[in-house]
Amino acid sequence: MSSNCIVCLGELLIDFVPEENGQALADVGSFRKAAGGAPANVAAAVAKLGGTSRFIGKIGSDPFGCFLKRSLEEVGVQAAVVESSEAKTGLAFVSLRRDGERDFLFYRDPSADMLLRADEIEEAWLADAAIFHFGSVSLISEPCRGATLEAARRARVLGALVSYDPNVRLALWPSADAARQEILQQLPLADVVKVSEEEIEFLLGTDATTGAQQLLERGPKVVVITLGPQGCRIVTARQDLWVPGKPAAAVDTTGAGDGFVGGMLFQLAALGVTPASVADALGDAETAKRVLAFANRVGAITTTRRGAIPALPTLAEVQAGE
Repeated sequence: MSSNCIVCLGELLIDFVPEENGQALADVGSFRKAAGGAPANVAAAVAKLGGTSRFIGKIGSDPFGCFLKRSLEEVGVQAAVVESSEAKTGLAFVSLRRDGERDFLFYRDPSADMLLRADEIEEAWLADAAIFHFGSVSLISEPCRGATLEAARRARVLGALVSYDPNVRLALWPSADAARQEILQQLPLADVVKVSEEEIEFLLGTDATTGAQQLLERGPKVVVITLGPQGCRIVTARQDLWVPGKPAAAVDTTGAGDGFVGGMLFQLAALGVTPASVADALGDAETAKRVLAFANRVGAITTTRRGAIPALPTLAEVQAGE
């Protein structure tokens, strides 16, 4: 495929991030608004690194929606967003512990992103995709679930590599069982899956080593397991490889996993990998180390700043940290 465009679909919302760490949500005195939403963060990460990315989603016809669209366009993302007059733009209030880890409170009942329909996704938005990326939040309810799955299927037919980040947010699902069932059901759509150790434990009730093999058996060709500051593991039919991370003074971990995914997909697009070649490309230890060490650095830098999209690094910043 000639295009290197990375197309991401899903939620785009406002993260209200506290001005200082270490307080419960009820005690936070002031918040700062930042553009967020996992797939949107991935698209922004790619664009800030100098890649070509497009985000497909739905926003409210309100000032927050305008802010989000502008935030994407300012960092170079092609914003293929539909406006809704039926619901407002989604909000998430984030409480940061002293170590930068988070608690979330979501306002989306429903929010505009949940109302994206399959017939609103234009063919041209997918036609040039080298990689299509989605998460599980857009799978929680209709019509967005149907839109997400239809777009993923269309992207596959068009020859795109499909990337999937389960990104488990149990507070948004009707139940843990519903989340587990839906997330696992969609694995066959993906070529590359990114999960954390905790997500493997939740989804499969087993350790990361056993779980990675079980995930591969469900269809994906590559499983990438993030390990926080310790880096990541990549598991293919040919290898199980640990790629160490770089230490960082974490202030806010919001968007770090998305930055990691964006860095990984940016590298895969540059390599020109396809669904047919990705297992061989990342089954090669040197290639895998190069791709994922880069992704680790993107994620690490993201934790050193507040917010998600504002915290994502440029290519020069990543290269300066090599």
